[in-house]
Amino acid sequence: MKPNCEAITITNKKIKTKMSKKDNIMTLDQFKDKHYGRRGTAKRERLEAGYQNFKIGALIQEARLEKGLTQEELAQKVGTTKSYISKIENNIKEARISTLQKIVEVGFGGHLELSIKL
Repeated sequence: MKPNCEAITITNKKIKTKMSKKDNIMTLDQFKDKHYGRRGTAKRERLEAGYQNFKIGALIQEARLEKGLTQEELAQKVGTTKSYISKIENNIKEARISTLQKIVEVGFGGHLELSIKL
């Protein structure tokens, strides 16, 4: 049974759900466990995968703005279109690792690092 919530506030990895009778505070992981299931379940894995794609787009946008580049300028540097950069930044399109590497190295003059945690 879902609680009747008036508002949900997310700050610093804590979610405060204001309920009509009392306040209930839980961590972000507890919130995801409750509403999307534990890690390993299909629903939770879809949520986590979507977050990673969003995070990549947000990181690219942040780096682009930090470098003072427009989407058009970045696209020209890496040999793609403004539309494609926009789609990556807005989580509409997923980018291949080789494309991310080109954006980071050629577009930003940086270095792409990946890690696998088991």
